[in-house]
Amino acid sequence: NTLETVVPAVLGLTAAAILAVTACFCARRIRRQNKKTNHEISSLPFQPPRPPRAVRSPSGQPPQYLKKSPSPTGIKPPPGTVLHNAQSPTESAAKPVVKYSEENEIIPPPSSKLIANEPKSPDIDTQSEQIGLGDENDYGRLGSIVFKLRFLSDRNALVVSVVRCRGLPGRNQTSSSTATDISALPAGPLSSSNGSNTKQNATDPYVKLQLLPDKQHKVKTRVVRNTRNPVYDEDFTFYGLTLNELASMSLHFVVLSFDRYSRDDVIGEVVCPLNGIDLQQIENQQVALSREIQPRNLKIRAQGRGELLISLCWQPAASRLTVVLLKARNLPRMDVTGLADPYVKIYLLYNGQRIAKKKTHVKKRTLSPVFNESFAFDIPTTEGSGATLEGVSLELMLLDWDRVTKNEVIGRLELGGPRSNGSALNHWKEVCNSPRRQIADWHKLRE
Repeated sequence: NTLETVVPAVLGLTAAAILAVTACFCARRIRRQNKKTNHEISSLPFQPPRPPRAVRSPSGQPPQYLKKSPSPTGIKPPPGTVLHNAQSPTESAAKPVVKYSEENEIIPPPSSKLIANEPKSPDIDTQSEQIGLGDENDYGRLGSIVFKLRFLSDRNALVVSVVRCRGLPGRNQTSSSTATDISALPAGPLSSSNGSNTKQNATDPYVKLQLLPDKQHKVKTRVVRNTRNPVYDEDFTFYGLTLNELASMSLHFVVLSFDRYSRDDVIGEVVCPLNGIDLQQIENQQVALSREIQPRNLKIRAQGRGELLISLCWQPAASRLTVVLLKARNLPRMDVTGLADPYVKIYLLYNGQRIAKKKTHVKKRTLSPVFNESFAFDIPTTEGSGATLEGVSLELMLLDWDRVTKNEVIGRLELGGPRSNGSALNHWKEVCNSPRRQIADWHKLRE
């Protein structure tokens, strides 16, 4: 009886233990699977997008989101810059006082030169001025610029106020800055029937200003849209200057047309030597001045385009033409400092089509650059005939480099083409008839 009672009890306990172990094992397995699944989900590469973060400007401006195509609209000068709220011409005549902000003004040491109100890029004024044609005396010219000068003797500072421009040419006349011709501009009043008084014929002008001969301090006004008579009324202060130093300096104004998609077009320039102004008159009082805007290409016409020394060598066995640009001389003065930044582009033409291009390094601030650079061109050959220079020509362009505006073409030269003549034609024939010889010659550049 005792055995019959103990056996069922043992079997029951054993079954209960087996069930408990099985349940515990299943529970642990389920927990492991859940942990593995959660870990895989958290490590997926496709995370939900994060909200965009504002990019803080290093100049301390309020944060703004990056744009795909930024424009110069609304760009403000950096903090700590002295801003002068310029008055209108009528107001400044009655009260010619330059206002200063004592909180934000920067007082430089006497030995330093500092410019106030220098924006990093043209600030577009969205409030376009009503388009006008200016005075009748401006017709047939590139217009004029009005500015004011004042020297603050207690601060050793020169204040230049760019007031306005008048009678600027339309957009269709400034599309090619290197080909501006005064004779091609209208010589009489323009009517709205030909589109001269429409927004399509207006321009987006702004003015760059620098002190010469240093060329170290450059400032610019904002851009005023759709007008040929922009009003700026902007003041720029140059610190650390004395009257004796100003006597050897000049103001260089460059009037440009802003282009969002390419380099800005140069309308013209004005150079105002300060030694021609009574500096005692501008001491602690404002004096208004006006100057005619002059085109740049007139300097090339008056001085000529210079000469280029080139060496050529034709190697028929390798079907290769070697061009060595040695140097140039008698280049025109492309800068108001009397210098230029020349470089040369070389195009290889085959049957009138450009098939290769090379260019030299830029030689800074010189009218007699020495290049000494060699370029090798592989000449295409036809099956069944030897290598020849038939159908081959060279086109050379000497340009003046500019960091901001379009690089201006000083002169051109063609060797071997249908327009090749004079010394260029003789040089090319000699190279063709004397293979494997380096032959050098001087050539005058043409328009």
